[in-house]
Amino acid sequence: MNTRSAFIAIVGCPNVGKSSILNRLLGAKIAIVSPKPQTTRTRIMGVLTEDNIQLVFTDTPGYHKPHNKLDEKMGKAISEGIHSMDACMLVVEPDSKIQPAEEELIKRFKRENIPAVLVINKIDTVADKESLMKVIFDYSQLYNFESIIPVSALDGNGMDALLTELKNLSFESEHLFPDDTLTDQPEKVIAAEYIREKLLRSLDKEIPHGTAVAIESFKERDDGSNIIDIDAVIYCERDSHKGIIIGKNGAMLKKISTRARIDMERFFDCKINLHCWVKVKEDWRNREALIHNFGLD
Repeated sequence: MNTRSAFIAIVGCPNVGKSSILNRLLGAKIAIVSPKPQTTRTRIMGVLTEDNIQLVFTDTPGYHKPHNKLDEKMGKAISEGIHSMDACMLVVEPDSKIQPAEEELIKRFKRENIPAVLVINKIDTVADKESLMKVIFDYSQLYNFESIIPVSALDGNGMDALLTELKNLSFESEHLFPDDTLTDQPEKVIAAEYIREKLLRSLDKEIPHGTAVAIESFKERDDGSNIIDIDAVIYCERDSHKGIIIGKNGAMLKKISTRARIDMERFFDCKINLHCWVKVKEDWRNREALIHNFGLD
């Protein structure tokens, strides 16, 4: 049986559900999600192998105007992601006008002459299904998409049809990853991202976007207990933010840590002993060395 593969970038504006679609396709949570924009900061690779077809997905940060050096790094990740892929998946929402950032992404598709699938997510939020036809028409005037698939990453509607279309983009090639590979993300990165997701979901306004998480220690006990000890440091930009993250009598930090630990135990399939601390690194999003240290290049 001949093997087939394709590298596919998932692109779009912030908060359209790119990571949710990736997780739904893989059947596992490798990319964090939250209602806040710019949740994804770096390129995250997910691998799906079914029968003879291997699809390698790259979840990119939401495309937006940069406000600091970290945003510039995120924009670079998107550009490189499109350039190096076999195909792209443009994720949009069903009830909004075409965004300038989406028009820019489509211009890049044209420059690269790259096959692309348009994915209209969140159709579960649309009461008037006829309005979808206008969305489909408007986008189809901008680019000759391989297909246009309405889906809901929330309830799974349309995801089987999307997967079929994505498989059609594959071509005869060796599988570049072992067939049981799920992601290229190191365990430390996955653990850090689970903590950052809980920061995004638990804190208001700009505070969570000014946080980064570093895993200082990740060790599996050698006594056969199936327990992993994880020490993590949450970095924020101001002393006042540190107090909010910790909360009264440590309540907020405990809440964040507990919720992250539950997700980690589900993913790693073992008991997790998680300890979190909070430290201040002022204006770290504009400091190249710190961006590099946090693995956000």
